[in-house]
Amino acid sequence: MTTIDDAVLLRREGRAGRITLNRPRTINALTHAMVRRIRAALDAWEHDDAVTTVVLDGAGERGLCAGGDVRAVHDDVRAGRGAEAGEFWRDEYRLNARIAAYPKPYVALMDGLVMGGGVGLSAHGGIRVVTERSAVAMPETAIGFAPDVGGTYLLSRAPGELGTHLALTTSRMGPGDAVRAGFADHFVPAARLAEFTAALAVAEPAEAVRDFAAPAPAGELAAQQDWIDHCYSAGTVEEILGRLTGSGVAEAGKAAEAILGKSPTALKVTLSALRRARRLPGLPEVLEQEYRVICASLADPDLLEGIRAQVVDKDRTPRWVPARLEDVTDADVERHFAPVDGGGLGLA
Repeated sequence: MTTIDDAVLLRREGRAGRITLNRPRTINALTHAMVRRIRAALDAWEHDDAVTTVVLDGAGERGLCAGGDVRAVHDDVRAGRGAEAGEFWRDEYRLNARIAAYPKPYVALMDGLVMGGGVGLSAHGGIRVVTERSAVAMPETAIGFAPDVGGTYLLSRAPGELGTHLALTTSRMGPGDAVRAGFADHFVPAARLAEFTAALAVAEPAEAVRDFAAPAPAGELAAQQDWIDHCYSAGTVEEILGRLTGSGVAEAGKAAEAILGKSPTALKVTLSALRRARRLPGLPEVLEQEYRVICASLADPDLLEGIRAQVVDKDRTPRWVPARLEDVTDADVERHFAPVDGGGLGLA
């Protein structure tokens, strides 16, 4: 049985404090206990003069982190322990804010799969490194809720309407697209990642980046910016789908198909969350909004159903309620942004 000390490995290597997520069988899925352990390490290292840089990576060959342990969330909610799920998200979002404001260089090695909660641990860091194996995504609408962990902050600030496209379709970004969309900063070839990590133990991060970073491979999104901006600038999900299907662009048609398989409620809440996030001043305020959304989502049948279909039973056939976009009312959306009983995160 894996203990919490095993699930997050902490150590010092030279001047670097190392955090390794160590649940490779689950692609390092993030639990509440792991969140607390990472936060404690950051708190301790902030005041340790021997640690000048923090480095985050993941064990195994498949990725940094596939996201939060939503199976545990599913089990908690089904057992009537929704409050425990809310506590997990509260502490996770506070950790995301802590990472963004951390006073020492925080280097995230985003090798392999980086999704959901993995984005929250990495993409708010000061130095975000991808490789040719990186696949970065916010998959929440496929499992019945909206992007969180500061994802709507990042997505709302991506060029044009790229963030809306990525949020509604849950498309994965390779390294070039992750840099373009603002989820990553630098590309280091996977074959040199171990050398780069070793350099961080003895050199300033900026020096290590200068020595090991290379131009990122070309992504796919830049060539699609025109139709993405046109289609996703529409005011509603229904209008977006109409523009996508009527554009005559093959990639737009595929995007429409991807969107139609997602939770109608989650799609509408996500679009509203992105539009609102653009008007908020910073990450703390966006995280407060996301906390309201996720707490409200605990009352949605789609949250449990999406996790069941994609993670638990894996039949990939969720039965959304309501099943049609036109049956999701403005009031259904608006209640996700209401204040949370007992207060928010205390960030903004």
